[in-house]
Amino acid sequence: VWHHFDVLKDVVAERRGAMVKTIGDAIMAAFMDPTDAVLAAVDLHARLAPHLRGAGHDYPAALKVGMHVGPAIAVTLNERLDYFGSTVNLAARVEGHSVGDDIVLSAPTAAESGALALLGPLGWVAESFAGKAKGFAEPVPMVRFRRG
Repeated sequence: VWHHFDVLKDVVAERRGAMVKTIGDAIMAAFMDPTDAVLAAVDLHARLAPHLRGAGHDYPAALKVGMHVGPAIAVTLNERLDYFGSTVNLAARVEGHSVGDDIVLSAPTAAESGALALLGPLGWVAESFAGKAKGFAEPVPMVRFRRG
């Protein structure tokens, strides 16, 4: 787990994001620009498995990525910045729709980041769908990207 955190932390920082917290073997990261977040996801998919193999781990890693864009409440607790609110909750629900080796974006995130224009030329294929999200009355429009 620590080996994969090394890659996650580095890529998030390289793409101008901040790792907010760890949740088991997952992270929550925040980005000011959703395009940076999408490109960080692409970098993570490209770098995680080779990094783990180089560290002597033979098992495959299925990276799950979910994103949502919007305002959040930022609070400092125990000298650490944390984020709360429906944007954060929906981001977690979107990630829950990831099946691994994909990038799942809420429809607003896909639109604001220009994900189709960014990922299409890199060989990622988009699939639109709507998924249930605990705490939200209506199904949430999302876009799943898979490597073609």
